[in-house]
Amino acid sequence: MNFTKILTHWYSVNKRSLPWRNTKNPYYIWLSEIIMQQTQIKQGLPYYEAFVTNYPTVFDLAQANEQDVLKLWQGLGYYSRARNLHASAKYIAHELNGHFPTTYSDLLKLKGVGDYTASAIASICFNAPTAVVDGNVYRVLSRYFGIDTPINSTKGIKTFKTLATTLLDTKNPGDYNQAVMEFGATQCKPKNPDCTVCPLKNSCEALQQHRVDQLPVKLKKTKVTNKHFNFLVFISEDQRTLFEKRSEKGIWQNLYQFPLIESEDAILSEDFKTHPLVSRFFDTIDFSYSLYNTETIIHKLSHQHLYTKFWIIEVKQLPEKGIPISKLKTYPTPILIGNFIDSFNF
Repeated sequence: MNFTKILTHWYSVNKRSLPWRNTKNPYYIWLSEIIMQQTQIKQGLPYYEAFVTNYPTVFDLAQANEQDVLKLWQGLGYYSRARNLHASAKYIAHELNGHFPTTYSDLLKLKGVGDYTASAIASICFNAPTAVVDGNVYRVLSRYFGIDTPINSTKGIKTFKTLATTLLDTKNPGDYNQAVMEFGATQCKPKNPDCTVCPLKNSCEALQQHRVDQLPVKLKKTKVTNKHFNFLVFISEDQRTLFEKRSEKGIWQNLYQFPLIESEDAILSEDFKTHPLVSRFFDTIDFSYSLYNTETIIHKLSHQHLYTKFWIIEVKQLPEKGIPISKLKTYPTPILIGNFIDSFNF
C-alpha cells in the first residue's frame, strides 16, 4: 500500500465524527473551514453550531447585521475572518443569487478565501482535484519525506504544494484531503506523536532519522512588540459608561472597547492622575479612580503582547452621552474586554 492509500484507509477507520462531514453543502463546509482556521476543533465546534443555528443559509448570514455577526464570533479571535465571512455571504447572496462558487478559481474571489480554503471546498463539495496544504499537511509531508525546507518560505510553499498535488487521489480528492489533515491533527501531532502506532512508521524518513521533533522547519516569526494599554472604565452616578467602536483597520476593527490610553511604559497607580496622557485626556473633569487589576494582564497576540490595566473612573456625569452599563454585554468586543466585563461587578 502506498502513502495515499494508507492515509485514506486510516481515515475511513479513525476519522472523528464532525457535523460538517455529514454534508457536501458548500455553505456549511465554507463556514467550518473559516471558523477552524487557527482554531482547535474543541474550541471552534460550538461556534460552528451557533452560526448554523443562527444563520442556516447564506441568505440569513447576508441579511445579518455585522455587529451581530461579530458578537457571535466573540472569543474566536482573528476578527477579520468574521468580517470577510459576512462580506462574502452578501456577495454570494446578492451578486451570485445565492449560488455558491463551484470552481477553485471562483472560490478564490471570495474575501478571506485563499489557496487552502478554496482547495478544501472545491475538493470536498465538487470533487475537484485540488490538493490542500495547511499546518497539518506541512507537518505530515515534511516528516514522512524528510523535507527540511522552511514551510513558510517561498520555496517551501511551492515545494509542498507540488508534492501534495502529486500525492492527491484524483478519484476521491475530498476524502484524501480530509484524511491527510485529520492524520496531522490526531496522529502526527506537533509534539510527542505516538509513532509506535503510526501506519506510516516503516517508511517515515523523520522517524528513521530520529528527526520527528525537528520537522517541519519554520522561519523565525516577526519580532514580538510590547505595548501598554490602559482602558478607562467610566462609571457615572446614573450607571452609564463610555464605549467606543474601533473604526481604524486592524484585528479589532468594528469591535467595541473602553476609552484607551496607550503609553510607552507602564503607568503606576500613584502617578495616574498626574500622568501627562491622563491629565490631558480628562482636562477639567473631576473624577476618582482605582486600578482594577493589581497584576498587569498580558494579552498575547501573534505579533504583540498587550500589557493591560483597567482603571475604574468614577464621575458624577460622563463627559459625553455614553451607554447604560446594563447594555455592555450586547456589544461585540475583543475577548480581552469581554473577559473584564464578565469579571467586574458593575
